[in-house]
Amino acid sequence: MLTFSLEEQYHKQGYSVICGTDEAGRGPLAGPVFAAAVILPEQNPIEGLNDSKKCSAKKREALFEQITQTALAFSIQYADVEEIDRLNILNASQLAMNRAVDALRIKPDLVLVDGNIARGFATDTVTVIKGDAISPNIAAASILAKVARDRYCLQMDKDYPAYHFAAHKGYPTKEHMEIVRKIGPCPVHRKTFLKFLDR
Repeated sequence: MLTFSLEEQYHKQGYSVICGTDEAGRGPLAGPVFAAAVILPEQNPIEGLNDSKKCSAKKREALFEQITQTALAFSIQYADVEEIDRLNILNASQLAMNRAVDALRIKPDLVLVDGNIARGFATDTVTVIKGDAISPNIAAASILAKVARDRYCLQMDKDYPAYHFAAHKGYPTKEHMEIVRKIGPCPVHRKTFLKFLDR
């Protein structure tokens, strides 16, 4: 079970309100990149909380409900396809995480950012490699971002049924790429991610 040992280290340095942020959807060919920011109550840990990639879809959905009900504050935001194509996926991911932190109703004085890059934040930041397996706040953010993006993909599937977004969630599976080659991209595809069409 994840503990708040990392957060405790920074409390000892004088930080009082610590949030975690993470993104979901850097690799897909289509759809926005989502991000979430979460501030959990440290005296009331959520059992089973882990990196979203290590949880089943059913477990993520259950954790999503627990996190949104128990968090002191949470926010889910995204950067859209146009922003991804204009800024590149790294910068768009950073933008989405910034938006998530900025939208929190409780303002943190430290942000734990999953990964090794933190750009544009108005608050002190610490990057944490594999943070979603270390910090409960980052793990919670990874769950919210992943579930929110998966739910968005179900809507994309309804809007563009020929692409089977519910099945592959926009990722570059063999089936997905074959469909794009056959009928071309749709408006939710990231134009800068379709270089395989030139081959």
